[in-house]
Amino acid sequence: GYIYPREQRATRDLLRRRFALVRQAVQLMLSIQSSFSRSTGQQLSGNALRQLTPTQLEALFPDLATRYGVLIQFKLWLTLQEQISALEHWVRKDLLRPDLLMHLQSVPGIGPILSMTILLESGAIERFASVGDYASYCRMVESVRLSNGKRKGHGNRKCGNRYLCWAYMEAANHAVRYHPSIHRWYERKRARKHRVVAIKAVAHKLARACYHMLHEGTAFDPTRAFG
Repeated sequence: GYIYPREQRATRDLLRRRFALVRQAVQLMLSIQSSFSRSTGQQLSGNALRQLTPTQLEALFPDLATRYGVLIQFKLWLTLQEQISALEHWVRKDLLRPDLLMHLQSVPGIGPILSMTILLESGAIERFASVGDYASYCRMVESVRLSNGKRKGHGNRKCGNRYLCWAYMEAANHAVRYHPSIHRWYERKRARKHRVVAIKAVAHKLARACYHMLHEGTAFDPTRAFG
């Protein structure tokens, strides 16, 4: 087993706490939207909700008790947003290798949060003997047991790092929408495979590219990754 270096362990764990805070914020937002729908029979989008002030939100609810409960949730949501932003700022300034963030952010679909996640969850890239080992750690390689060319079962699907798996899947979903060459590669793969399999294949490519970038200290090369 790998023991994560003490110097950055707390910083990595702090970024993991962000996931829990984001989940809480999403739950609060969904609850407010549900209350609005039950109270008015209309829909309130997430983008519209984010633009409201507490006073504006109050005016949307005719019932006093419902208004009071929703206002409590909205203030909690605002507090969570403030704390999430503060946490992200803290993690960013506490990184030992902030220079690597710019390399990672040259990858389509990888922004500040995903780049910090990949950097901290990967740890020292030298601990992986090969790019295949890294891809497996990121849960990009299917664990299948074969016998005489036939599938007989799966290995432990929970092996590896779920945070890295999430990060590369998020990046892949963004990249196939906004990067032309990656979109073309994805469409060719999708013509033969299910959409989920095609997205996972893109994520696998991105994980392999990031391994080489972290190992060599270079920027993203789409031709090398998807050429």
